[in-house]
Formats: sequence, structure tokens, C-alpha cells
Amino acid sequence: MKLVLMVGLLAAGFFLVMLGFLEAGRRLGARQVARDGEGAKSSTVDAAVFGLMGLLIAFTFSGAAGRFDARRQLVVQEANDIGTAWLRLDLLPASEQSSLREKFRQYVASRLAVYRRLPDIQAARTELARSTALQRDIWTQAVSACKETTTPAPMLLLPALNQMFDITTTRTMAAQMHPPALIYAMLFLMMLAGSSLAGYGMATAKARNWFHILVFLAVNVLAIYLILDFEFPRFGLIQLGGFDQVLVDLQQSLKP
Repeated sequence: MKLVLMVGLLAAGFFLVMLGFLEAGRRLGARQVARDGEGAKSSTVDAAVFGLMGLLIAFTFSGAAGRFDARRQLVVQEANDIGTAWLRLDLLPASEQSSLREKFRQYVASRLAVYRRLPDIQAARTELARSTALQRDIWTQAVSACKETTTPAPMLLLPALNQMFDITTTRTMAAQMHPPALIYAMLFLMMLAGSSLAGYGMATAKARNWFHILVFLAVNVLAIYLILDFEFPRFGLIQLGGFDQVLVDLQQSLKP
């Protein structure tokens, strides 16, 4: 909740900064009118700036939405990988299965906890280290058990475990995959430039059109907020909790 409040304050701050640039552009346009007696006219520069700003917003928003969708799919893939490995434990001797299944239950609980700890990064990293330790325990115990069986367990179980472990790295890196900071800096600069040009174009009006001003600023700030919320799910209003349910259902199915 504190993080959501902080993001809201940052959005409000950016709104005020854009309002300041718009007002600066309007005053600059008013001086132009007073000096030359002509109103501010739209030009190819305005079209180029607004066109580039629209493209940056569109591409950044599309990329953020695509990465969000990819992260949702990885949750389902991890649940499938764990479920496959769980089923293949049946290939091991009965005496070896009980301990491994208990480790699996602990592992699923740990994997859920990693993402439930967010946005507390340090707590999530601590839980991720616990998941990694459980991976080592499961692997060591599974390799030892495979040596005591004549079933095709080594060929079926060990690759499934390897895939189950690999998806954790994939999900961790996917959560850290974002556009370079320079892209966001460019987007912010283009929005400030667009605000200045929008204000310059309003200079001929006798009074400020607050409806147009507020709509222009609100739409742009909302677009930025949604992009950042898509890029950092679990940190803002957009969450992946609904897709975590597939791991919760899996956890319930692993009960003895």
C-alpha cells in the first residue's frame, strides 16, 4: 500500500511538472502574439514531436503488455513442470518417495512465497535462496534414489526435475527484463516537450481552457502510470495474483 501511495505521488508530481511546462509554453506563445501580432500556428515541428511521442507511448505500452503476458504464461509453465516431476516420482522405490514428496510440498510453498513477499525485494531474495536450497536437496535425493532402481526413472525423472529448476531462473530473469532507462527518459522528455508545444498552441486563447489542459495532462500521466504498472506487476495496482492460483491449486493437490 505504501508503494502504491508513493507511485501515486510520483504521478501527481509528474502531472504538476507537465502543467508547469504547458504554462511556460503558453506564456512563450503569448509573448510571440504580443510581439508579432500573430497567433501561434501549428508546424511540422509540432507534428513531428507529437507523432514521435505517440509512437514512443504506443511501443513502450505494447512492450510492457507483452512482457506482462509472458510472465503470466511462465507461472502456468512452472506449475506444469512441477506437476510433471511430481507424477514421475512414482517411478522411484516407494521407500524413497515419501521424503521427496515432502520436499516437493515445501518447494511449492517456497515458490509461492517468493512472489508473495514482493514488493519487499530483500524478503523475496531470502525466500528465493530457500527455494534454491530445496532444489539442491531434491536433486541430491533424487539422484541417489535413481541409483537404487531399475526403472527408467533416471531418463524420465531427472530431466523433469532439471526443467522444473530451470523455470525458476527463467521467471526470475523475466521479472527483471525491462527497457533501458534511456527509453523512459526519452519518453518523459518527449512528454514535457509535447506539453510545452500544447501550451504554445493555446496562447491565442483569451483564457485558459482548463478542460483541455486537464484532459491532456491526465491522459498522458495515466498512460505512463499504466506502462510502469505493466512493467512492475505485484508492485502496483496490476497484479499476477490471479495466475498464482494455478500454483495454489497445485499445492493443494500435493497434499498427502
